[in-house]
Amino acid sequence: MEQLEQIIGYTFQNKKLLKQALTHSSYANEKKLGKLGCNERLEFLGDAVLELISSDFLYAKFTQVPEGELTKKRASLVCEPSLAYCARQFGLPQYLLLGKGENMTGGRNRDSIVSDATEALLGAIYLDGGFEPAKDFVLKFILNDIEHKQLFYDSKTIPYKRGDILDRNGTKIATSERVYNVILDVVVMTDKEEYIDPTIKVLNKCFGISEKTVREIVEEKPNSRYVILKKGIDYETEI
Repeated sequence: MEQLEQIIGYTFQNKKLLKQALTHSSYANEKKLGKLGCNERLEFLGDAVLELISSDFLYAKFTQVPEGELTKKRASLVCEPSLAYCARQFGLPQYLLLGKGENMTGGRNRDSIVSDATEALLGAIYLDGGFEPAKDFVLKFILNDIEHKQLFYDSKTIPYKRGDILDRNGTKIATSERVYNVILDVVVMTDKEEYIDPTIKVLNKCFGISEKTVREIVEEKPNSRYVILKKGIDYETEI
């Protein structure tokens, strides 16, 4: 846990808060720590702290943007996939305390668990050190590179509903479809030589993205973590 403190740039006075922030309910149940032994209460607090800090940040940064657009921006920046993405950038998942079953079934890589732990960690920082270190954490790890992170959209904020909308006569007036973007993390792809060719093959086979395109991106943007290769992919027809 000392290593995690070094990574985030904050040293806890109360180490128990840090441990609790990393403790998933499955681990608490397994170790018989009780309902209050996991990170859910800290997550509740961290969620509120994050909303305040992100709202303050967006209000100051986008002075000419109306309330509705600010709400959308905030939703995309602090949604579950975005928080999980941010947490993986500084290696949070490896420090999570999970029950054996949860760990074996991929819980360490599950967006919901990772994003909840991120909010719990923020809540723990707030309780331990107050608002300023909590704000520093958010600005450093969550509200950085916001242009890219706005591409995430929280399905809990704007629910995805597949199907048709009909008028009272049964005439279809609108329909909804779920679409995806293909995004390449060049740093991860090139981290090991054996990752490169399989990634190129999958991108070409599944999405028609040429090897030349991928290799040009790798050469031109070797440090990029977020390159959009293709937009508006229909899951059912493309995959």
